[in-house]
Amino acid sequence: MQRTDEVVARALAAVAASKALRERHDQQRREIYSRIELASLRTPHIPKGIQLPLRLDS
Repeated sequence: MQRTDEVVARALAAVAASKALRERHDQQRREIYSRIELASLRTPHIPKGIQLPLRLDS
């Protein structure tokens, strides 16, 4: 019975470690995507009336 209890305890520990790792990855993913979302909401300021040179000879 001791051996069975040890196996069950190790299995439960492995499941808990896997769950903690998955939750940590989910949190990191949420943080990254929230930063990407904030960056994509900002529209870049493009000044009007500026003409860029077009060099076709180079």
